[in-house]
Amino acid sequence: QVLLVQSVGGLVQAGGSLRLSCAASGRAFSMVTMGWFRQAPGKEREFVAAISCSIGITYYADSVKGRFTISRDNAKNTVYLQMSSLKPEDTAVYYCSADPSPVLNVINGIDWDYWGQGTQVAVSS
Repeated sequence: QVLLVQSVGGLVQAGGSLRLSCAASGRAFSMVTMGWFRQAPGKEREFVAAISCSIGITYYADSVKGRFTISRDNAKNTVYLQMSSLKPEDTAVYYCSADPSPVLNVINGIDWDYWGQGTQVAVSS
């Protein structure tokens, strides 16, 4: 079992930055793939970013590539999502996720084993 607790999101202006964090407890954090997804009103949950458990290889959705950075601190059992150059279309509920499978096995779907509680990010124009 992995329990994921996310930080509070917030309201930012377009072009601004925000960092989300997600603290994990339970299973050895360094052995699970971590990810971030988001879900906008009326839309399906979509992949944002993922980071592998071992050497920290990262993957991003095209819509956030170059603007968002996922990172992990295995000593603190925490994964981060640094969001920069935010756009109104980034407005969504953001979810942290974890899975013991290799990153390439999970980044193409939403069938991850563990999810955080979700946090609202709103970007004003």
